This record gives sequence, C-alpha cells and structure tokens, in this order.
Amino acid sequence: MSFSKAQDLIRLAQMAAARRSGISLEEICDEFGVSHRTAQRMTDALEDTFGNVEAVDGDDRKRRWRLLDPGLARLQLRHETAVEALEIAARTANAEGRLRHAHALNDLRDGLLMKSPARARVEADAEAVLAAMGQVTRPGPKVSVAPDILDAIIEALRGPFRLRLRYNHDARMRILEPHGVLLGHRTYLAARDPAKADEVRNFRIDLIHEAETLNESFSLQEGFTIGDYAAQAFGVWQDPAQYGEVIWRFTPDAAERAAGFRFHPEQVLEPQEDGSLIVRFHAAGWLEMAWHLYQWGDKVEVIAPQALRDMVAQHRRSDFAAMP
Repeated sequence: MSFSKAQDLIRLAQMAAARRSGISLEEICDEFGVSHRTAQRMTDALEDTFGNVEAVDGDDRKRRWRLLDPGLARLQLRHETAVEALEIAARTANAEGRLRHAHALNDLRDGLLMKSPARARVEADAEAVLAAMGQVTRPGPKVSVAPDILDAIIEALRGPFRLRLRYNHDARMRILEPHGVLLGHRTYLAARDPAKADEVRNFRIDLIHEAETLNESFSLQEGFTIGDYAAQAFGVWQDPAQYGEVIWRFTPDAAERAAGFRFHPEQVLEPQEDGSLIVRFHAAGWLEMAWHLYQWGDKVEVIAPQALRDMVAQHRRSDFAAMP
C-alpha cells in the first residue's frame, strides 16, 4: 500500500469512527473524489485492516461502515497476525524450556482474543495459518534445560542479581554474575565469576544442577552487550585465543548458494572475477566452524586462519550429493 493510500485509509477509519451511523459508499465517493468501485475497495481495506468494523444496512437500503467503540485512540488492528506470532513464540519458548515466557505469551494471546469483537473468526484464521506451518529442527539429540534453572537465571537477569549455583561435577556452590543467555545447539549462560576473573565466559545451562537467585545486585561489565559478546563467536563457543579474521573462499558453483547464508552478523562478501566468493568476518570457535564447513565438502577453501585451514584440510570431500 502506498503512503497516500495509507493516509486515505486512516482518514476513512476516522470518519467511520466519528459518524454515529457510519459512512456509505456514496459518501466515500464524495469525500475522496473516487469512483464507486474504488470506494468498494476502500471499504474492503477498512475491514481487512481493522478488527472492530461493522457493516450495517440502513432503512434507506444503503450499507454503512462504522467502527464499534469508536474512540479514535482505540482503533483496533486485526489480530490474526499478532495471534499467530504470539502462538509461534509461545511454542518456541515451551520447546526451549522457558515455561514462564510460554505462559506469558499465551496470556497475551488470550487477552487479544478476548478484546476482539470477531474472536471466532480471528481464532479460526490464525489456526488455519498455524496448522499449515511446520517446525523444522536439526537431526540429532537435543540438550534439555531444566525450567526451574532457567527461571532462576531469568530472575537474576532482571536485577541484575547474583546467582548461586552448582555447576557440572563440582560439589561446591559458586556465585556468578549473569550478563546474558546464548541460545544455540546448546544454551549457555554468559556470566562473570568474580572469584576467578573479571572476564565474562560461558557456562552450559544443562550442566547447572542447582540455581538460586540472590538478593545481591551487581554492576554489569562496562560496555558489555550480549549482541557484541555473541558476535565474537561463530556459534556459541567463546575463546579469546582463537578470535581473529576468518576468510573462506567458495567455488564458483557454490558462490550463489553461499551468498544466501548469514555466516556471521558482521560478514563481508566479496564476489570474485572468476565467479567464486570470498567471505570475511572476525570470530572464534574453530570447531564449530569445522562442523559447518564439512557440509560444503570441497566447495569451500579456508584461507585463514591457518589453524582452521589445517583442521579441515583432510575432510574436504567431493562426493556430497548436495550443498547445505
């Protein structure tokens, strides 16, 4: 929809809200200087956009459109897309063990449906879309995260508050200062252990066996953001000793496919004259890179770093039937 058409739609909604009996096609033609067919398209757009539109045939046999509960500050957008988005987010949160988020998202979804004057239609339309959407997951085992552990971490992040926990096979309790959570093939807590060092490092949440949020606040590391921290790694593994420039060259027959990948949020793509593609970024995590590069067989060459080049040198195959 163009900007001018959007403005006309908003003005039409205001008129339908302000006029007690609503607005007819003839009035739309006069007000906007449009044809009868265009006026019909405008009322179609009004019904498609707002969820509280009512069309009523008057005694004069003319149909008029008006907005129910017509306070201009309460114009209601149709809720199908919002319901779909909340439902998908709730399913994802539930699958990841974030039960409190799943419950909150479901509450928001139910609240939207309760406010909609066309609840049955909105719910049916959303369910039709959701029924047609499948979730594709990676093959292989999935690491489970205990919901109570994740709840304690989320509560600590809100403070931020220190977190007392027992990690891995260590019998002693340790106190960490949580800075964020990294979601990936494993879920990690990014936290600082003040008893050991000032740097933020990763802790596998599936290896946390007990966790308690303490009523002790702390200051986050100056300048820290979870986005910048995550960008230091190719996947989730953080290793300052491995951090540096990564350069891959994809062969001409793989270049177009590779150009569609987002290997790293700060990647630079450099198409070459021979049709190949150079990809550059800065990150750590050579093992996770090797896992991914294996799928490309001999269609990719590691130019840098040398350690990663050596790691994958003996595993570049030519017999894969397809690229990722």
